[in-house]
Amino acid sequence: MQVIRFSDLIAQGQVAGKRVFIRADLNVPQDDAGNITEDTRVRASVPAIQMALDAGAAVMVTSHLGRPAEGEFKPEDSLAPVAKRMGELMGREIPVIVDWTEGVEVKPGQLVMLENCRVNKGEKKNDEALAKKMAALCDIFVHDAFGTAHRAEASTYGIAQFAPIACAGPLLAAEMDAISKALLAPKRPLVAIVAGSKVSTKLTILKSLAENVDQLIVGGGIANTFMLAAGLKIGKSLAEPDLLDQAKAVIEAMKARGAAVPIPTDVVTAKTFAADAPATIKAATDVADDDLILDIGPQTAQALADQLKKAGTIVWNGPVGVFEFAAFENGTKVIAQAIAESSAFSIAGGGDTLAAIAKYGIEKQVGYISTGGGAFLEVLEGKTLPAFEILTKRAAA
Repeated sequence: MQVIRFSDLIAQGQVAGKRVFIRADLNVPQDDAGNITEDTRVRASVPAIQMALDAGAAVMVTSHLGRPAEGEFKPEDSLAPVAKRMGELMGREIPVIVDWTEGVEVKPGQLVMLENCRVNKGEKKNDEALAKKMAALCDIFVHDAFGTAHRAEASTYGIAQFAPIACAGPLLAAEMDAISKALLAPKRPLVAIVAGSKVSTKLTILKSLAENVDQLIVGGGIANTFMLAAGLKIGKSLAEPDLLDQAKAVIEAMKARGAAVPIPTDVVTAKTFAADAPATIKAATDVADDDLILDIGPQTAQALADQLKKAGTIVWNGPVGVFEFAAFENGTKVIAQAIAESSAFSIAGGGDTLAAIAKYGIEKQVGYISTGGGAFLEVLEGKTLPAFEILTKRAAA
């Protein structure tokens, strides 16, 4: 993907004295009192902002926070707690500007935070008049919010259309590079792990990957549907019998390319869905009518781990069992450790996947951890994200 990179503009000396508008992703969780409970996104946004300040720019940064009603600003929608936390991290006061679309006073070396962009009327519908007002505020627009890259909104797409220069910040550029490496020009074999409770929510992803990957590992409730499609009994496990034809189509598409969807040979079952439910390992052919499948069995986990260790590229979205329960975490744990030990380039994304990576402490062994849940899934579906599309267009202009 050919886009202008903010780091290149800085290296070329094009940023000093310029007004830089950074769209960050500062949508952090807060408690009832408004305190930030997890600040990863704030920390991740600091490098782009610091780069701009160090280059001598006048810097404006904005983000959405929560789901405010457009045109109705409420105190709980304010970015003030985010500005406070960012100020602590950067060792400076960061003023928060309200009603900023008509103009912003900011000088080179200064940093201001523009209040919650989703409060602006027309933001979500990418209103052209609003986008042009935003674009008029800056000389350079920096998109650094991968979590919003799948949405064409005024502060993500429209402003990039009309700003004098539109470029990718370091976070967005890193995502683009990782996605290109994993999906556009992967080292083979390319293995994808797609897990979750329902085939229906990941069907387009499974179909898209089936055309490209060498092995498609399915887990969770999705694996149960594939087991049904393969003629196995799954007891009272979560599955979608009405999607058996779709699951069979994915299996056949893979087979036609000489690729595979490995079906579990053993599973871990319980009679109830509970952390303290007794776990039983059994052959996939021996599942009883009152069994719940809550994990892949050790034999299956080991076979998948062996294949992951031979992979050239691994894409991981979703744990393969109920890893939150100790008795049903082995499959996910073995796969996580295999990814950590593999020499393959690995890219992982999705909330539960990140939780598993954190639980097993393999952050440093995963090639790239994507922070944008919805955007990451749309990439796996084979979609071109609006942010990538407009930045590529602007780079070519």
